[in-house]
Amino acid sequence: MRTASRAARTWKRVARTGLVASLGLVLTACSALGIAPAATATPFPSPTVALFASVTPTFQLAATSTVPPASAASPAAPSATPVPPPTAVYLSGFPNAGAYAWGPVVSGLDLPVDVQNAGDGSGRLFVVEKPGRIVIVRNGRLLPDPFLDIRTEVRSAGTEQGLLGLAFHPDYAHSGVFFVYYIDRDGNTVVASFHASAADPDRADPTTQVDLLNVHQPYSNHNGGSLAFGPDGYLYIGLGDGGSEGDPLRTGQNTDALLGKILRIDVDAGEPYTIPKDNPFALKGGLPEIWAVGLRNPWRFSFDRLTGDLYIGDVGQDSWEEVDHVPAGTPGGMNFGWSFFEGDHPYHSGAPAGVTFTTPVAEYSHADGCAITGGYVYRGRALPAFQGVYLFGDYCSGMVWGLIQTGPGAWQTQALFQTGLRITAFGQDEAGELYLVDYNSGSLYRLAGLQ
Repeated sequence: MRTASRAARTWKRVARTGLVASLGLVLTACSALGIAPAATATPFPSPTVALFASVTPTFQLAATSTVPPASAASPAAPSATPVPPPTAVYLSGFPNAGAYAWGPVVSGLDLPVDVQNAGDGSGRLFVVEKPGRIVIVRNGRLLPDPFLDIRTEVRSAGTEQGLLGLAFHPDYAHSGVFFVYYIDRDGNTVVASFHASAADPDRADPTTQVDLLNVHQPYSNHNGGSLAFGPDGYLYIGLGDGGSEGDPLRTGQNTDALLGKILRIDVDAGEPYTIPKDNPFALKGGLPEIWAVGLRNPWRFSFDRLTGDLYIGDVGQDSWEEVDHVPAGTPGGMNFGWSFFEGDHPYHSGAPAGVTFTTPVAEYSHADGCAITGGYVYRGRALPAFQGVYLFGDYCSGMVWGLIQTGPGAWQTQALFQTGLRITAFGQDEAGELYLVDYNSGSLYRLAGLQ
């Protein structure tokens, strides 16, 4: 837990409207490294990774946290009783990474930045390409025609701009509705819905576009981009802090700005959406869409498909990358600290007295990378040794780490693979098997055991 008395720590993350900020940071930093892609990942010895084994479980922190908004508003008390989180599943160690490798599935992708499945029983994987297309991989083959092509609407010239995120409605098999996050020709964020074509399930109907959100971006970096439906059926949207460097507009802590936040909206109860009644600012003070504050650039977050826990990879500024964990059932209103903190370290001074911040469960320094790419908790059946392990990576170094919870508030991290790849996203298929994409080579890889 961080309190005002520990506000001497510094945060160095320039994210405020973008999951993509992490991407831009990574792209810039990695280009100087000259990393050569490797087809097979090799085990990597553990680097210096800070673990917070003595941290109080974050669901306790978040439940009592308050947010220091620019307007001095306080989050409204949730109007619904929070659902108790499921019993935690603790692990005692990591699998032998030498028995596994990331094997290539397809190549020929154009700057891939996200991988999703539709949850419709089709077994398809959908890969988001930054210039503005979504393509389909079926049975290990890249289909020749795109699922969606909105390149004429997307600005992708900057390293952190483009088509950035994709989420399928939980009832996609019947509704055919999905959501995208992109940067438009004016450089601003658009979150929009589309319908699949009634005539061809492998094609979307571009004429069905409905814009849900339009958010002004003050700079070209830290544009955000992650979308995911939570166990509660609501759509969660990750926005970076708006860019430049060091959160110059202080959006991370400003509850009158959507930048630097995770938003939570109901896309089923009204057009184009409604506000869940237990959002922390649903009744007063701050913008009602806000669910969590204090993020620099959450480049990929995901919900554990078994427990419902939320894992966030938040890209740092100059020194520290972090993983945040929110147990299922946690009320909204948690504050992850940016830009008072970068990781678990002070960045800007002046944190208000009495404010409780939700601290990361793991962090690593820029000696081991430059921009985190959040991943997934493995819940497949093919690799039982990985069951319950959260896998995440770094765009610049190509490292892939595993993170496990060993007891209440106790976490361990271990570097498992040095891939040599520029990892922009992880993904999982309908069976829970894990994938990643390499931005540099335009290839999709799958984690598998060695024969």
